Amino acid sequence: MNDCIEVAGLAMHFRGCQALRKVDLAIPRGSVCALLGENGAGKTTLIRILTGFQRPTSGSVRVLGLDPVRDALAIRRRIGYVSDTPALYQWMRIDEIGSFASAFYPAGYLDNYHELITRYELPAHRKIKHLSKGQRAKVALALAVSNDPELLILDEPTSGLDPLVRRAFLESMVERAARGRTVLLSSHQISEIERVADRMAIIHDGQVHLNGVLADMRNEVVEVTFSVTDPLAVLPVLDAPGEVLSEQKSGRQVRWIARDRDNSIEKKILQWPGVHSVRSRPASLEELFVACTHGQKLDSGQAAGALGTSRVSDDDSQRIDYQIS
Repeated sequence: MNDCIEVAGLAMHFRGCQALRKVDLAIPRGSVCALLGENGAGKTTLIRILTGFQRPTSGSVRVLGLDPVRDALAIRRRIGYVSDTPALYQWMRIDEIGSFASAFYPAGYLDNYHELITRYELPAHRKIKHLSKGQRAKVALALAVSNDPELLILDEPTSGLDPLVRRAFLESMVERAARGRTVLLSSHQISEIERVADRMAIIHDGQVHLNGVLADMRNEVVEVTFSVTDPLAVLPVLDAPGEVLSEQKSGRQVRWIARDRDNSIEKKILQWPGVHSVRSRPASLEELFVACTHGQKLDSGQAAGALGTSRVSDDDSQRIDYQIS
């Protein structure tokens, strides 16, 4: 089995809230996968389901080949988890909390824990209640990885940390992946994703909008801008090149964020009647994120035919109002 996490058709409904909507997600072993989304997008709900703390409404989930509903304890023995606000016993010292946790794991845990707190420059005899937020995060990470888990799940772990602590924290994730372990990093910090992740899934409003290898996304996703001679002219409905993630229009100018897998998007758009100039450039990860979470995603028929059926003004901030028959 190559995938550490397999999710298919996952849905989670709470009273008055649809937290997850038919989520499909596969994360290979030995990768660092970033789950990118705004606050409230459904990231934490998904993590709770993966770790067996929440029973989903429908869909199937496998973590390390196990079902989180039936095998929650077995999964938790094999994974590590760090949240943005780790729950630690305030009255314990750093060395004491490691000794306490070691009782739940095989031999070797405590030695690994002591090695990690030394590496993180943590004062072993200081009480948890006297630690800074950065030091608490390091303790939580040491507790989570001392058993060398097959899967490490991080839910906004660097929130509020200073840049040096954040950098050390993230670099340790890359080291784990290099040893064949898997890391799922939930975050809304785009700079973190670019630094450490090799895969990315963008979640918005309970749905995964984009999922794949980060390097492929960087190579394929472009911002393309083209001008038309008459914004109200009726154009034939053609197949839009690539996958249009979002579209904006100002006067005669149209701006797309699109996936251009064969590098032919400019050539294809120039063949459209009424199009007289096209330019493109690689889109940034931030532009890709905004396109997936705040843009209007269109299918090929809409994107191609919209120019001939939209009603627009010259307001730079106005999006197209599509009326496709």
